[in-house]
Formats: sequence, structure tokens, C-alpha cells
Amino acid sequence: MAAKVELTTRELKPGFGAEILGVDLAQADAETLKAVTEVFQNSGAILLRGQKMGPGDLMAFINQFGEPEGHTLGEYTLPGYPKIYVLSNRIVDGRPIGAHNDGVVWHTDYSYRQEPVMCTMLYAVEVPPVGSDTLLADIVAAYNALPEARREALDDLVVHHSFQYFMESRVYGKAETSPELFAQNPDVFHPLIRRHPQDGRKALWVSTGTVKGIVGMPEPEGAQLVDELVAFATQDEFVFRHRWEVGDVLMWDNRCTLHTGTLFDDTKYIRQMHRLWVKGDRPLAANGQPVFAPAA
Repeated sequence: MAAKVELTTRELKPGFGAEILGVDLAQADAETLKAVTEVFQNSGAILLRGQKMGPGDLMAFINQFGEPEGHTLGEYTLPGYPKIYVLSNRIVDGRPIGAHNDGVVWHTDYSYRQEPVMCTMLYAVEVPPVGSDTLLADIVAAYNALPEARREALDDLVVHHSFQYFMESRVYGKAETSPELFAQNPDVFHPLIRRHPQDGRKALWVSTGTVKGIVGMPEPEGAQLVDELVAFATQDEFVFRHRWEVGDVLMWDNRCTLHTGTLFDDTKYIRQMHRLWVKGDRPLAANGQPVFAPAA
């Protein structure tokens, strides 16, 4: 039996995340990659700097965590690699090669799906010298910081998520989307407090953009509560700010984090990232059970 690989790590912020040092992902053996996945499962996010990874390397690495997830909008996937999505403001032959300013609002990926993605990975191909930071919020720490009575009041709440609302919302503005795409992505209902399947830790699983309301709560009270909880969960004490360098691999667990991009001067600088997802499962509520759509 191969000896267990001991990785050198340091926290991204106190109590959250891990930067893994001294690992070349493109050349790493199976035991090292297994150790990397174990660090991820226990930390909420991992960072590895100085990587040199082609599309095949990225696919090989993401497969260590589960089955790669596709993308609702396939226009900007990398040619020949439909599971790699390009984020960029670069224009080639008069056409953008990627999505620009995608996800510049606090959210968790694919929350409008019955089974949201488990994790998100970004690989930095080209980054501006200033701006374009990615922020991660530790929503387990945010939940634990709430008073006990407040946690108990939130534990049973159910949130209405909607792809159609997401595409037409006040956050993202109007978007041209086909009725067929809306039909493929019907509204879903998820717990406000999500229990992590790995170890049972609870997260304040709020989001913006996809959230249409809270079941059983009139508007605007539901939207106001969501805004209040997002503001609480994204206070500086819960947030890690990642400043990008070329070759960075940053991966986060969507079951216990929120994230947002930030803007940069796109008239002066180019940014290009490759984004990959891993399929997830149905969110579990605070009681360890999935939630279902309310009776009509």
C-alpha cells in the first residue's frame, strides 16, 4: 500500500480554505491528487499557484472530484472541450471568445438547478495587474455566528430559485433566452440552511440573482430577508479575497461558500480564465432531508 501523501498547506484565512504548496498538478501522481481532494473536502476552498495546465490537464484534474458538469449556455465553451467555459473580455475576429463580467454578484453556481454544482474551479490564463479579484464567503462561519434563536428560526425556511428570474432579474438585467431553455430549467426549491453531506456542517445558503422568494413569506419581506442575510454572510470577517496571478488554480465548494467576481479596467487590460464545474447532488436541509416544491 502506498504511503499517505502529506501536503504542505496554509489557511487562506483563519479557519477557512487551504493554499496547497509544492504540488505540480499536471505532473502529480494519483496519491498526491487524492490528498489534494481530501484537503478540498475538509476546507471549503483550495488554491494552488504557479500551475501550467492545458485543457487536457484541467479535465484530468477536475475528474478527480467527480463528473464534470456542462454549462447552460454553451456559446463560450473552449473548442473541443465542452466542459471548459471561457471567461474573457478578449475579442477575436470581431467576436468575444468568452463571457465578460460573469458572476459579479454574490451567488452560488447553478442554484437554479435541482442538483446545483458541487464545486467550481477557475484557472488563470491571463489576468490584469489590478482588479478582477474573486471573493469567497465562508457561509458555515456565517451561520455559526448567528445567535442560536436566529439559527433555529432559519433552519426550516425554503427558498424559491428560478432560472427565468435569474435571466431577467434586477441584478443581471434583461437577457434574450429561448422558451426552450426556460423549459429545460424549471423553478426549484432549496433549503435556506444547507447541511454538508461530508460532515454535517450547516451553511447559510443564501444567494442573489436566482432567488425569487421564500416559501410562505410575503413580498417584499422575503426579498428583504435574503438581502439581509447576504449582507451578513459577506461581511469582511467571513470573506477571503483572492488576487489573481497567471497559473493560479482556485477551487471552492459551492455547498458551503458564496462567491463573487469584481470588476477591472477592461479598456486597458485582458482577463482570461477557464472555468470548470463538478456535478453535485440535491441540497440537504438542516434536518438532513431534501426539500420539495410546496403543494399548489
